Amino acid sequence: MELDLENPLSNVNDLFPAASTPSLFLLESHHMPTLYYINTLKATHLDISVRREAISSISQLSCKFGPFLPYLAITYLDRFLSSQGVAQPNTWVLRLVAISCVSLAAKMMKTDFSLADFQGDGGFMFDAQTVERMEYLILGALKWRMRSITPFSFVSFFISLFKVKDPPLKQALKARAVEIIFKAQLDTKLLEFKPSTIAASAVLSASHQLFDGKQFPSFKKAISSCSYVNKENMVKCTNWVEEIAMEGSESIWDYQHISSSGSEITTVTPRTEGDMKRRKINDYGTIIKTVDFPVSKRVLIHGPF
Repeated sequence: MELDLENPLSNVNDLFPAASTPSLFLLESHHMPTLYYINTLKATHLDISVRREAISSISQLSCKFGPFLPYLAITYLDRFLSSQGVAQPNTWVLRLVAISCVSLAAKMMKTDFSLADFQGDGGFMFDAQTVERMEYLILGALKWRMRSITPFSFVSFFISLFKVKDPPLKQALKARAVEIIFKAQLDTKLLEFKPSTIAASAVLSASHQLFDGKQFPSFKKAISSCSYVNKENMVKCTNWVEEIAMEGSESIWDYQHISSSGSEITTVTPRTEGDMKRRKINDYGTIIKTVDFPVSKRVLIHGPF
């Protein structure tokens, strides 16, 4: 059953009839990193460097598969790191975890790939058995909850609260909110917020940018009135999301301003790869304090472990 990040439980409705939007709000906490992990990232530079290096590897390994696959892989990474903790630097282990997260995400999204696709130019090669063993370690740490509930699962729900009737306006609003969510994943400050809160903040931020000031107060009121939303957390999250959304020119989309009359219809198109700015991470770290991996001096690293 292929995983759709917008409807992560859509293919299991026959097994779980209650798999609906209210169910997503009830279950989303089970798909978040632990509070201890989040607080550790806030306090420790080394832990942040570990996450950044792993994300850099995931982006490099999965860039050819579109943006949703690496997003899912990073959600696996954060949940895995939060369950295993951070240990002393060991670059090859970090690389193995990144490859395994990408491989699991590709399998969940039914993406055709071979192990060679994920080896990249990182200097380390892993045999299939080693990657498979790491995958099982990740699966166990995540309690086999691989149909991740992400902010994308809530975007359409919050947009529906706005009562926007024009389909092109809805499409533009959704595209901008999705872009903001992609950018927000890289910021450790937002890890403490539930996926639904991030989605609400992204939609609100997108509406602030794309629509004129007359409509924005009604949009804000609509989301604030939602019983599923913690108002205090949403305000805090929205402030940070606004900063992230406006940072630099790293946007992967082009868009035009939309007036309240809808006279300007947005055309959203992806930019070329050359237009995307990629941050190069040079500080190395590693993870896993509960498993002892035998390190081979050869380029090929293999199990068992």
